[in-house]
Amino acid sequence: MIRICKYLSKAEWFQLFVGLLFIVAGVWLQLKLPDYMADITRLVETPNSEMHDVWVAGGKMLAVALGAMLTTVAVGFITARVSASFTQRLRSMQFRRVESFGPEELNRFSTASLITRSTNDVTQIQMFLTMGLLMLVQSPIMAVWAIAKIAGKGVEWTAATGVSLVLVMGAVAIIMAMVMPKFRSMQALTDNINRVARENLTGLRVVRAYNAEDYQQGKFDKANRDLTETQLFTNRAMSIMMPLMNTVMNGLTLAVYWIGAYLIDAAGLMDKLTLFSNMVVFSSYAIQVIMSFLMMSMVFVLWPRADVSAKRILEVLDTEPHVTDGTRTEGAKNADGTLVRGRVEFRDVSFTYPDAREPMLEHVSFTAQPGQTVAFIGSTGSGKTTLVNLVPRFYDATDGQVLVDGVDVKDYTLQSLRDKIGYVPQQSVMFKGTVASNVAFGDKSQAGVLPAGESMADVEIADTSTPQGRAREKALLAESEHGTTLSEAQMEDVRQAVAVAKADEFVTRMDGTYEAPIAQGGTNVSGGQKQRLSIARAVWRHPEILVFDDSFSALDFRTDHDVREALAHEAGDATKLIVAQRIGTIMDADRIIVLDQGRVVGQGTHKELLRDCEVYRQIAESQLSEAELAS
Repeated sequence: MIRICKYLSKAEWFQLFVGLLFIVAGVWLQLKLPDYMADITRLVETPNSEMHDVWVAGGKMLAVALGAMLTTVAVGFITARVSASFTQRLRSMQFRRVESFGPEELNRFSTASLITRSTNDVTQIQMFLTMGLLMLVQSPIMAVWAIAKIAGKGVEWTAATGVSLVLVMGAVAIIMAMVMPKFRSMQALTDNINRVARENLTGLRVVRAYNAEDYQQGKFDKANRDLTETQLFTNRAMSIMMPLMNTVMNGLTLAVYWIGAYLIDAAGLMDKLTLFSNMVVFSSYAIQVIMSFLMMSMVFVLWPRADVSAKRILEVLDTEPHVTDGTRTEGAKNADGTLVRGRVEFRDVSFTYPDAREPMLEHVSFTAQPGQTVAFIGSTGSGKTTLVNLVPRFYDATDGQVLVDGVDVKDYTLQSLRDKIGYVPQQSVMFKGTVASNVAFGDKSQAGVLPAGESMADVEIADTSTPQGRAREKALLAESEHGTTLSEAQMEDVRQAVAVAKADEFVTRMDGTYEAPIAQGGTNVSGGQKQRLSIARAVWRHPEILVFDDSFSALDFRTDHDVREALAHEAGDATKLIVAQRIGTIMDADRIIVLDQGRVVGQGTHKELLRDCEVYRQIAESQLSEAELAS
């Protein structure tokens, strides 16, 4: 918790300082109440006292009580405001950090755990800042101040208070020793129940197809039961604390009055009134001391989970991505001084996945010239997807060099490198929005949404305690709900990209056409339609390099042929890297590279590989007829 506080802004530190002043003022006011109570007691017991004096002392006591209430309300307002803005920033920082992660870092945490860390863990910290911070600061101040007030007012009463404190601290220590390990495991169990629920929702069709509802219910029940039993144990243990504290407080009050009765009975007539007044004051202050330790024990309820959550959040924030930014923004230059555009070169590249024993790629070398179509084929697990993933730096090569436009990809800034590439993954991904917003995904113009010169990062971690921060947050929220507004020129690009991907035939039939809604994950369109929209998204960027990772598998042969023809016509100057399983998709490529167990076993055109490469010939014979092989 201490380490995570370094992310508090200066404005939040100032607000917390003001809150501390209110806490001190509130403690002072609360500890003044017994003094006025003693004055009223003395006036009531003193013969011939004026009623006016009693009313004055009572009025002061009422004013002090009202002041203490107002300071408590002010502290609550400040802590709620700070905790809300701080946790908003934590969520944004985690989101931005996760965006920078590569597959290696994502696999380390798991998706379910990352979701829990940005939701449940952040909520634990917010609860601690809202409620626990007040008790954590106020309790020691009140305890020390109250002890100083009662020091010297009676050895017997002080001894009774000391015994009560020993009982309280011993009980708290025992309970904390029992529940602390459970608090640490609770967040991991929350991860687990999140994982099981997410897995079931994602694979619901498979679960139903295999009649595995009972099996999945059993998995969820076990995860639910583990979390419930842990929560029950901690709640039952902590439930002992409150009645125990009440018993100690009531016992202390009884002890103070019992001891006071003996002392008053043994005292002289003149000392009886002083002892009675001291007894009333001491009982009030002693209860304040016990209440302070009671509040500190409540901090122990919130602190362990918040501390565990803070450590989990810091694990994300402190994780540095393995793939880091370079400094180059442009490629090399040709002999005539023009920039190289679209050249991809692999120089003796080898790659091994983290924690893997065997390399996935070994000594791969080839060059794709600007405008060429280079295809990759091979058996499942031969390294085709891994190879093309090295171009946009989803992973970095273990050995050798991957060059784009004559520059090692490690030397580029990630944004500059990926701006050169249009990437279509194996699994087509659609985002909630419209057809146009999915095709124009990542549009950077967003004119009017962000002030000039301001980046999205500024909005995401904006301090919403300022009017400017709230205005930026409102603008971002409006854009996230309604989507980016595209200009007519941009919409024309969208229509052209959709036409190239041969998606216009179904888009124009949708209700709303290019403004037709797309559900989260693209559940309202078919697999082939999602694949064509993904291709349109890549074409819309007008990139130097187009990477198709088995992106034609859901298309029928005719649509596959039409899309490739349109790409050759509309994106003829772009270098195309195509991973495919079907010979028909790649047989017209300028160069075909055959992979087998991570090694290049053949390069050339379709006819050359049929003649010279046994692996390619076997694949072709399994897919093509004798007439097609002979042609």
